[in-house]
Amino acid sequence: MTNNSPPINQEIRDIFDRIAPVYDNLNDWLSLGQHRIWKVMTTKWSAAKPGDHCLDLCCGSGDLTFQLARQVGQSGKVYGVDFSCNLLAAAEERTQQYYPQPPITWVEADVLNLPFADNQFDAITMGYGLRNVQDIPRSLQEIYRVLKPSGKAAILDFHRPSDPIFLHFQQWYLDNIVVPMATNLGVKDEYAYISPSLDRFPVGKEQVRLSHQAGFINAIHYPISNGMMGVLVLNKK
Repeated sequence: MTNNSPPINQEIRDIFDRIAPVYDNLNDWLSLGQHRIWKVMTTKWSAAKPGDHCLDLCCGSGDLTFQLARQVGQSGKVYGVDFSCNLLAAAEERTQQYYPQPPITWVEADVLNLPFADNQFDAITMGYGLRNVQDIPRSLQEIYRVLKPSGKAAILDFHRPSDPIFLHFQQWYLDNIVVPMATNLGVKDEYAYISPSLDRFPVGKEQVRLSHQAGFINAIHYPISNGMMGVLVLNKK
């Protein structure tokens, strides 16, 4: 475990604690179900295989975590990590739907100071988390630290598209679909933060540069959904 990490952003943690009851339904409605396809793609890019030990960061209610568990099977092991206790509670509740129980351990922790040993995991995923961390370079360094040599990480997140047409569409969608729907569910302020967070989030090329600085020799950013979404795939040599 590393030391002297910056404190957890309490404001962001509070946001995710508050949206936990409507998190899954909103994701389905707001992406028209497409987020499930993007998560399957992300899990496949992680190259997790039967028997592997895997880590899902910013796991939320566990979509990617459960997919990793299916890929590694009962001989593998998956850790789902989040700093929102309410989302972790929702993920643990979902675990009860499965028999036999998937090989998952849920951990409340800060992605900037992971409670794991160096070179521990064969594969790592993160869905919609990198954009919300306080220190992106530090987060990438932690991913590099706990990933085994030859291991892979796949990081899914929203992005600002470079095409002005899709950029305009994305902002219109956020303003006219996402925020009103969140308002109806009583979480307007919690979802209004998405737009400014996208403005601050590094574009794909910058994510690749930061990944190289963190130690990754191989880093590729794959834009999907007309550049409004992307997956950063990292390979630790």
